[in-house]
Amino acid sequence: MAKIIVLGAGIGGMTAAYELRAGLGREHAITVVGDGPRFSFTPSNPWVGIGWRKVGDVQLEVKPYLARKNIDFVDEPATEIRAAQNLLLTRSGKELAYDYLVICTGPKLAFDEIPGLGPDKHSFSICTTPHADATWHAYQEFVKDPGPVVVGAAAGTSCFGPAYEFATIIETDLRKRKIRDRVPITYVTPEPYVGHMGLGGVGDSKGLIEAEFRQRHIKWICNAKVVEVTATEVVVNELDAKGQLLQEHRIPSKFSMVMPAFKGVDAVAAVDGLCNPRGFVLIDKHQRNPKYPNIFAAGVCVAIPPVEVTPVPTGAPKTGYMIESMVGAIVHNIASEITGQPADQVATWNAICLADMGDTGAAFVALPQIPPRNVTWAKVGKWVHLAKVAFEKYFMNKMKTGNTDPIYEKYVLKALGIERLKNTPKP
Repeated sequence: MAKIIVLGAGIGGMTAAYELRAGLGREHAITVVGDGPRFSFTPSNPWVGIGWRKVGDVQLEVKPYLARKNIDFVDEPATEIRAAQNLLLTRSGKELAYDYLVICTGPKLAFDEIPGLGPDKHSFSICTTPHADATWHAYQEFVKDPGPVVVGAAAGTSCFGPAYEFATIIETDLRKRKIRDRVPITYVTPEPYVGHMGLGGVGDSKGLIEAEFRQRHIKWICNAKVVEVTATEVVVNELDAKGQLLQEHRIPSKFSMVMPAFKGVDAVAAVDGLCNPRGFVLIDKHQRNPKYPNIFAAGVCVAIPPVEVTPVPTGAPKTGYMIESMVGAIVHNIASEITGQPADQVATWNAICLADMGDTGAAFVALPQIPPRNVTWAKVGKWVHLAKVAFEKYFMNKMKTGNTDPIYEKYVLKALGIERLKNTPKP
């Protein structure tokens, strides 16, 4: 009997646990170690931050649902990984032995890298559901006495989608409240142009996003390095194409939401030889760490180099489709190794993004994620908003039932009318 520990109970961790159980059968022990008792559907956090969703709509208690699949759950964070001994330690001092460790922790949020940034200082956050809920409570007070809003991302950010969503969702909500005319909105980003998204753009994403921002009267500043956030303004250095200071902006703000850069969580980052300097897990093409081949990783915690060098650093995103593909490869490769076969499955690092914009939305497909690509596809329409609503409902049901359908390949690509793309060969 093999002992498998999944570290993390988010989208990647829960998906990995269910697929491991389905792929390995009931004779092997699977344990999920999570920092907190609840699963959160983080793609819905922009809605939570504006009050379009309640916390209970996007969270569920994971223990009873995992138990139905004979998967144990440890409700406390890991504090140490002793990789050479195949041991994981938790906050209470538990020592959990493993034959295989699957790391799906998500990121550590690096608010501390910018003075004044973060929900305990002068900006709000939608990175976690509790953060988004706190943002909603602050937003309720803001709309009573509105003023300038700044939304955007810090240098090194790799997750731009939520920032674009929040900027357009808050704009939509303000229009519905009939107070949009009292709220200047500025979008600040390290991207060299809006629509870059850490991907070097997808199709005409630049033109699509610029057109959407112009229609909504959202101003933007690119090549922007956020240097400080105060209670009344966001200080940004705008750089030129050579990375030299072009202009300092002191943008008035009564309500700010700036996505931070990500790092690896402490317990993972501390393992010698496991991670890069930012704490992201190093993996080979089979999702295994080269130094510790019985440690696999998927999702935001994985080290992926930037798509291209930009004047202000940007990271490469890890989208849901990519996470699904990584998890599938991990399950296949662990099953192979248990039976004495070599690991041979390789994840397809493709990007699919459904970005809600309040009353419309944008869909982007990049196959593969890193250019040059076989397929580049971008569309805007209200149907994207409706598709994301449907996707949220489906995924929450998946977490309750343990359904192991490949959501993106079976449903999302089909819904976008481009199901054929899932079989597009790699270059």
